[in-house]
Amino acid sequence: MTVEIYRDAWGVPHLRAGDARELAHAQGLATAHDRAWQLEVERHRARGTSAAFLGPDALGWDRFARQARLDDTARRCFTTLERRDPETAAWVRAYVGGVNQGLPEGALRAPEFTTVGLVPGRWEPWTPLGVWLATHILFAGFPAKLWREEVVRHLGPEAVGLFATDGPGTSGSNGWLVTGERTATGGPVIAGDPHRYIEAPGVYQQIRLSCPEFDVIGLAVPGVPGIAHFGHTGTVAWAITNAMADYQDLYRERLRRAGAGDESGVGVGVGAGPGAGDRVEALGPDGVWHPASRHTEVIEVADGDPVEVEVIETDRGPVVINGDIFSGGIFDGDADGDGEPDDSVAPLSLRHPPRVTEDLGFSSLLPLLRARRVADVDRAFDDWAEPVNVVQAGDTEGGLLHRVAGRVPVRSEDNRTRIVNAWEPGHEWRGWYAPMPRGTVDDGIAVMANQRGPATPLGVEFAPPHRATRLRALLGTRRDWSAGDMAALHMDTHLASATPLLDHLAALDDLTPEAAFLRDRLLHWDRHMAADSTEAAAYAAVRSAVVRRLAAHPSLARLTEPPLYPEVFRPWLALVPRVAFALESLLRAEELYGIDRAEALRAAVEEVAGDPPKGTWGDTHRLAPWRALPDPSYDGTEPGLSGDHDCVLCTSAVPGLTDRAARGPAARYVWDVARRENSLWVVPFGASGVPDSPHHRDQLPLWVGGDLVPVVTDWTKLMEDRTMTSEPYAASREAVQEQVVDGLGTVRVLRVDPDADLDVLHAWVTAERARFWGMGGFGREQVLETYRHLDSLDTHHAFLAVLDGRPAALFQTYEPEADRVSECYEVEPGDIGVHLLIAPVGEGDERPGYSSALLTAFTVYVLGVLGRRRVVVEPDIRNEKAITRLTRQGFVLGPPVVLPEIDLPEVHLPAKKAQLAFLTRESAGFQGRDG
Repeated sequence: MTVEIYRDAWGVPHLRAGDARELAHAQGLATAHDRAWQLEVERHRARGTSAAFLGPDALGWDRFARQARLDDTARRCFTTLERRDPETAAWVRAYVGGVNQGLPEGALRAPEFTTVGLVPGRWEPWTPLGVWLATHILFAGFPAKLWREEVVRHLGPEAVGLFATDGPGTSGSNGWLVTGERTATGGPVIAGDPHRYIEAPGVYQQIRLSCPEFDVIGLAVPGVPGIAHFGHTGTVAWAITNAMADYQDLYRERLRRAGAGDESGVGVGVGAGPGAGDRVEALGPDGVWHPASRHTEVIEVADGDPVEVEVIETDRGPVVINGDIFSGGIFDGDADGDGEPDDSVAPLSLRHPPRVTEDLGFSSLLPLLRARRVADVDRAFDDWAEPVNVVQAGDTEGGLLHRVAGRVPVRSEDNRTRIVNAWEPGHEWRGWYAPMPRGTVDDGIAVMANQRGPATPLGVEFAPPHRATRLRALLGTRRDWSAGDMAALHMDTHLASATPLLDHLAALDDLTPEAAFLRDRLLHWDRHMAADSTEAAAYAAVRSAVVRRLAAHPSLARLTEPPLYPEVFRPWLALVPRVAFALESLLRAEELYGIDRAEALRAAVEEVAGDPPKGTWGDTHRLAPWRALPDPSYDGTEPGLSGDHDCVLCTSAVPGLTDRAARGPAARYVWDVARRENSLWVVPFGASGVPDSPHHRDQLPLWVGGDLVPVVTDWTKLMEDRTMTSEPYAASREAVQEQVVDGLGTVRVLRVDPDADLDVLHAWVTAERARFWGMGGFGREQVLETYRHLDSLDTHHAFLAVLDGRPAALFQTYEPEADRVSECYEVEPGDIGVHLLIAPVGEGDERPGYSSALLTAFTVYVLGVLGRRRVVVEPDIRNEKAITRLTRQGFVLGPPVVLPEIDLPEVHLPAKKAQLAFLTRESAGFQGRDG
């Protein structure tokens, strides 16, 4: 089957292929065309090489990626995948092949490559695993343990609970499942929105993947094959939310250097710089010094000097924080030797499941695409690893699923909450948490919004229950929900977490008239963070003023300057955001370290009353997406938003710092399980990452306003609607001949690229209808080697005919004197041999004279462009259909012949009984050499 790439009215790619592997190649190709810049940024981030073109701002991440050994972990995980699941490994390779084929053309579309002088690199088979790992390595929030250490050090262990909420560095989601007893169709509806940092282009890609095995719509992660998080196969749909599990540990290491010839192990401190010692040892829980791996790497920095990075790995894992720079023999963060960590930064190693098991859970991806029932989804997620998620699913037979999926180690409670000492026994991992917890569906409703739920035993910090409580309350009001009704729930702006601040305001007296008026306005406010609300703007201003005052109080201000941890961890360590996101807890606490909260609120209200906001919440609460580079098509104005961190419409500002929202719904989806054609979705920007594409930002107004885009499932509509055009095949490749054939269309003749065209070649030459081609039993590698051999010859050449952007035929030319056919007839000067294979015609494309017109295009090329005098063909004597077509085209039949068997290292040609036929220039209508 020909690979087909259609795009609907919103530019969403709909891909159809002959099998799963061809489909993966097409997914990689389409993604490279749409998201080339994004793909290359993610590849470089996974390798820790992004600073080479993004400059010093990317250095912090690159340093972390190198020291955490992300690329090496991805490589190891792919090796494991090849050993345990070769089918999925080959499928991933096919996706990578599509990316590599599409990147050159995609880079031509993306101006960012020219801006930074970047040339697309080559994706390796493990690159998708690296992209996945780099995207999710911080999901479990292990840097929060750095924050807890600081809280304990300055305020004591009892203070940890005050800040135990989803903080500024986490990513969450809303997700809800409504069973058939509460829907108009009688089947489940699954809906939600993942909350992440909003990136442009977006982190989720709307896509459809179809082959004889499956037909799935969903949200893919660019750079990763398949549909992992949110998908609908037609009979079963699934979605995930972040389980908020803790499955990554930080170990305080006791390290020592051993220089060349220094057997004592006493050298300079680990922080003394790369090259200070050739060997590093780490003290283990058995009291023995164990060798740690060590090497140095160089990070290239655009507009800056190269930076050398020391990469160390102990038995626990990679050292992601190397520690302070000082001289001395042993370094463990206890510079004063009192046995307790002090202000110096200890070397910290990171232990996380993919590094330990060398498995990222990619074996789940193909079974998810093939799933037909909830039980299939359940089994697929048994192999899930990273990140740990809560899964909800429903099928057309009424099956339901609500479970946790992923890999969580069993270890001590201290590991889960704090940094632990690597040299002390009791902190080892002792296997894996199993079975993973399961949730319930109560009264036809299941809601997950990162609150405490089935994953409670696995986590430490969870979101407040407000979003989940609100969703359950709204869903409980009806028993006739439809997919179209869900958009209103996505956009709900009620802010339950405003209650403690408003309760404190109600108790205030002795305010100035202006402040009293502001207080009364807020007490009568409906508590909705609507973009057009002046009261919401006033509330946000008071809240920010309260946060700043609490953070500035001497009791908390000592947390303002944490140790000099790498900048990639700073979001978890900044005091003002921590106070902002824990404000509800801080205001409800019985006592807060001597802070007079009433006075802080009084001062905040007076401040805002003296200089009130001039407009609405949406005037300052604007989208602030992350971009690797400035977008030349962006005018600098992002839309005003409704919502807030604890609203269902979770558009997160950082009170006390900014009203702008860097986090929010990275997509919205509604899966109608019974009627997939009623499903809906939207992303923050658009399907394309190309700035001048009409689909670069066309969904943004819908996303802001709460509207959703219909999911297109009708292939006939895709093919018939003129606004839904197919992706032109190899549009950037130079044609050797291009002509408009009357009644047919534009035919481009391209030289075959064996690697780039493998999907097309393999599908055509091994099909039953091509049995006379003689390659019916060939695998992909055999087809590839055959055409690579052909490509290496001066006497034989292969070409594709691309009709109106779609591959339509394969033809091969050869010099008869260099071919076995020369043993069967007398070769004349100017002869050229031709083999022709016309692809199957798509449904609806049948046109009178289709094959004849394609044959004409080839004869124009060999007789007109190449100037040959006579075409020689030798179809199988049994292929009566081809012979009849040739005679209608003007070919004159010669005698039947037997072509001898040929057995070469690269290819075997069996003996063949053939029918010779000839077409001369004169009979084809060419009068001179130039036609």
